[in-house]
Amino acid sequence: DDDDDDGSIIMAGLNFAASIGKKAKEDIPVTNVQVEGIVVAKIIKHCKECLPNFVTGQLLGLDIGSTLEITYSFPFPNKVEEAGGDEDEDASYQLEMMRCLREVNVDNNTVGWYQSTFVGSYQTLELVETFMSYQESIKRCVCIVYDPQEAAQGSFGLKVLKLKEKFLNLFKEGKVTATTLNQEGVTSKDMFQELPITVTNSSLVSAMFNVLQSDGQADQGTFDRLTFVEPDLLERNLEFMMESVDEYHGKIYQVSQYHRMSARHELQHQQWLQKRKQENAARRAAGEDPLTEEDPNYTPLTEPSRMESFLISNQTTNFSEKVVTLGGQALQKLCIVESLYQK
Repeated sequence: DDDDDDGSIIMAGLNFAASIGKKAKEDIPVTNVQVEGIVVAKIIKHCKECLPNFVTGQLLGLDIGSTLEITYSFPFPNKVEEAGGDEDEDASYQLEMMRCLREVNVDNNTVGWYQSTFVGSYQTLELVETFMSYQESIKRCVCIVYDPQEAAQGSFGLKVLKLKEKFLNLFKEGKVTATTLNQEGVTSKDMFQELPITVTNSSLVSAMFNVLQSDGQADQGTFDRLTFVEPDLLERNLEFMMESVDEYHGKIYQVSQYHRMSARHELQHQQWLQKRKQENAARRAAGEDPLTEEDPNYTPLTEPSRMESFLISNQTTNFSEKVVTLGGQALQKLCIVESLYQK
């Protein structure tokens, strides 16, 4: 009996320690994402092969402290090519893939997903809703966004995003309104957090890269970096930015309409209430019972959500930052080419 008691005490201690460890793990925020080089290559290959269609895929790996390690990925079926697929088939496909990976001893813990985008147009309501769907079972998940257009200009093209905790709680409670956002001090910059990404390779892969690395002499690829291909991309970013500004003005008009209708609605309610008070005063003077002063037809107007306004604002900021970056790169190339011609 003593042995049984000791065993139960030990098990209780282990369960308590495990619960404390799990709680401490969830309290530690993710500050860095470490991605295997093979995962980066697979994401880029999948996104480029399916252009101009947008694609998504699953990210698998390990959650270790403040670092999220992504060690494997696999693509989701392309819904454009496979018309008629539903969510049940997609879920079955994911479970079957993860079962097969577990059988070959590959990390099968879901840590997020990846998706392709076009010229940075990734901050959408669908992205936020996908985060919410993953957050129901995975508290510490991330999304890797790959932009082939940005990568074609010599940039890395990969971004790792997560929702900030304060905005996540407000969206979960359905309180993304102007009043709540002002009370909590949440702005459009408090929606997404971009995490630093570190690409790692095995020793064999690193050794292969060292063997394949050139001896430093200039080749055609070196000179291709001076090619001026930014004007088209600059024009596209400017067009998207103007469209975002127009959409934002539309949202501002909707908010102003709400305030006008709300003020008119409240004025009508106050007029009705004042009239009812006068009637009750007359009824009291006549010795009659007063009527209720609650208007059965009065319902406060619902304040519109600021969700789409936040997303459009972030997209506009993103496009403007890209215009600044591309313009600066073009000026630098002009200066370099000019100095080469002078020599």
